[in-house]
Amino acid sequence: MRTRKGISLLELIVTMTILGILAAGVMPLIRNTAVRSKEIELKRNLRIIRIALDDYRKSFDKIPAGPLKTGSGYPKELQELVDGHDFGDVQVGKVKFLRRPVLNPLPVDKNSSNASDEWGWNLRCYKDDKDSSSWCRDDVYDVYAPQTETAMDGTKYNEW
Repeated sequence: MRTRKGISLLELIVTMTILGILAAGVMPLIRNTAVRSKEIELKRNLRIIRIALDDYRKSFDKIPAGPLKTGSGYPKELQELVDGHDFGDVQVGKVKFLRRPVLNPLPVDKNSSNASDEWGWNLRCYKDDKDSSSWCRDDVYDVYAPQTETAMDGTKYNEW
């Protein structure tokens, strides 16, 4: 009896079939992982900006009544959270609420969306309705994603 070295064509076909089935099962998981990570980043960024807006309002509420206490208590633009605002406290000076702009991680179509700023978010004023899709440009009370697509959990991005 002589020994044969190598593999047969049948063994090669069976191996390739098994690898193909495994790859077909893994590819959707890889795609879903990328989408899921973008959605997690979107939720986190919304939370960061909303906390910064709330902190801005808390700082505004601490200043005494006078000429510095005008408006709704929210910043005029998101950039003011990064640049800082002087609430009149001589000891503190300008107070900054974000270190850098917090961008929308999902692609924004500037032509079809109502994206109100260069950060990629849609904005709402303090006097706007909670479901308003327009911005009065008086202040920034809330931010939301301009994307109308459905997330993996079945909700719309712009409802977060």
